[in-house]
Amino acid sequence: MSSDPWGRVDETGTVYVRTAGGEQVVGSWQAGTPEEALAYFERKYEGLVVEIGLLEKRVKTTDLSAKDAQAAIDHIREQVDAHHVVGDLDALRVRLDQLVASVDRRREERKAQRAKQSDEARHSKEALVAEAEELAQSDQWRAAGERLRALVDTWKGLPRLDRKSDDELWHRFSHARSAFSKRRKGHFAHLDAQREEARKTKERLVSEAESLSGSTDWGPTAARYRELMSEWKAAGRAQREHEDDLWNRFRGAQDVFFAARSSVFAERDAEQTENLKLKEELAGEAEKLLPVGDLKGARAAFRSINERWEAIGHVPRDSRPKVEGRMHTVERAIQEAEEAEWRRTNPEARARAAGLTGQLQAAVDKLRGQIEQARAQGNNAKADKLERELEGRQALLDQALKGLQEFGG
Repeated sequence: MSSDPWGRVDETGTVYVRTAGGEQVVGSWQAGTPEEALAYFERKYEGLVVEIGLLEKRVKTTDLSAKDAQAAIDHIREQVDAHHVVGDLDALRVRLDQLVASVDRRREERKAQRAKQSDEARHSKEALVAEAEELAQSDQWRAAGERLRALVDTWKGLPRLDRKSDDELWHRFSHARSAFSKRRKGHFAHLDAQREEARKTKERLVSEAESLSGSTDWGPTAARYRELMSEWKAAGRAQREHEDDLWNRFRGAQDVFFAARSSVFAERDAEQTENLKLKEELAGEAEKLLPVGDLKGARAAFRSINERWEAIGHVPRDSRPKVEGRMHTVERAIQEAEEAEWRRTNPEARARAAGLTGQLQAAVDKLRGQIEQARAQGNNAKADKLERELEGRQALLDQALKGLQEFGG
């Protein structure tokens, strides 16, 4: 008979292992000496020790799931409980129990982590939905559209919530995007309709202008061309692809008429030279209106100057672009001042701009407060994330403030 601290072999060749609960039969050995039997079953024990050590390392250093870890523990425990090895089985059971406790702790930690991530994702998605619903009412078509597309990318990068919550938030988010898209399409459809109406009006004006280009009834035809020009200006802009072509035809028809008239009036060059002097004086008088300070006064003065200008008649053709260009410069400056005044005094647009600016300012202030709170709580990851969101919101606010300044606000 042979024995060691953890096992023995009796005279029949039966191998036993010693445990806290008493001896357990390991197996029978008939192929060699008792010492060889103990050595064989001790090697099997060492194999279990190595297997447990590897599992402990995997649990500690890898992302092994709790389910897979528990299955591995159960597999090893079955081998330990089968008593087919010789060694300190009670020590192995203690290590397995410790592994179970470690896996349970890790399971709870992961559960808490998933809950935290889910809560953060919920707050993030709720914030995205709130911003999308805010943007859905914006008239800043380009900026709001780009921001909504950015929000979609942000949404895609966030973890999913439970299906019910995720679907509800996505429905609100999608509805806000659809509402904005519908409003934007309606806005541009209205613009397209206006431009199409302008195109039709200008087509009619061009047709009449071209029909008059061969007229020799100089006075009435010139007057009619002035009326056509007024109608042209009142018609608004057509689509970009039509506007330049229509204008070239319209202006070309007038040029044909006035060129013919200039040819007939060649003998009146002296008169036209005098006209040029008068118009240069008027252009100089008009230029004194710049920069536009008193818009009403400048408009009235320019109207008077323009009426006198129109009454003078033509100037030499090669001098016309320069002197008319001077008048056009003044006219454009007055028109720009009128447009600026209209924008500044438009209460509805100003109210919209002020409302959007207020909303964005409140959102920026709220985000700053959340960032300060997160920093105070030591949650730098959340603070960094909020700061990235703040950058986008601040860009919108800066743009809104710039627009509001145009109203004098």
